Amino acid sequence: MNFQAVLGVCIPFVGTAAGAGCVLFLKNDLKDWVQRLLSGFAAGVMVAASVWSLLIPAMDQCEGLGRWAFAPAAAGFWLGILFLLALDTLIPHLHVSSNEPEGPHSRLRRSTMLVLAVTLHNIPEGMAVGVVFAGWLSGSSQMTAAAAMALALGIAIQNFPEGAIISMPLKAEGMSRRKAFGYGALSGIVEPVGALLTILAASWVLPALPVLLAFAAGAMMYVVVEELIPEMSAGEHSNIGTLAFAAGFTIMMALDVALG
Repeated sequence: MNFQAVLGVCIPFVGTAAGAGCVLFLKNDLKDWVQRLLSGFAAGVMVAASVWSLLIPAMDQCEGLGRWAFAPAAAGFWLGILFLLALDTLIPHLHVSSNEPEGPHSRLRRSTMLVLAVTLHNIPEGMAVGVVFAGWLSGSSQMTAAAAMALALGIAIQNFPEGAIISMPLKAEGMSRRKAFGYGALSGIVEPVGALLTILAASWVLPALPVLLAFAAGAMMYVVVEELIPEMSAGEHSNIGTLAFAAGFTIMMALDVALG
């Protein structure tokens, strides 16, 4: 397998681990406004990545369909939404800003369900990076190494605050700093694993590449609307989450256009 591709799919995990490492150095828990800022930033990055790195390339791949070039992307988008909805319904998990677990009733510890919540929305991010790298390795004219690396870097940037958002509450739950770091970093391991599996399955993936690109976009958008936007708006009224969203969106847009 191409070394650059292996390196690229590991970059998002490094971002998660680096963010989780904050628990080793910060003495106090994250303040509410900081959590809103980090959630808003992550949401902005994911929305921009969904549009520029996934949905637009998906429709470009189908330009031969003329006016119907949107159809495979629309179908894939909804498949991604429904896939995350199914996971959200079938797997017990707990969001940082909530006291009520979601999914089926479970006796899992609160800390375990917090990790599961983050792991769930790391799955589409790993798929997104894997699909773009698979498209580049196949020689697709719409997918370049620079565009794939831009997506990986953008996901890594938004994974940094996510790593902190999960590891700091775990410490607040009574977990040791090292264990909280380990769990926080582990929540991101599904990204390189999912990405590498997608690349290895490239020969089967390529015929459905437009649908899979949109699938990843739909799954990511589900995470943004269902989890990140509520988290960035929780607590006292504040515009910090909205401004952070705009900053994340702008950075990811710039990365994709400048490097893609």
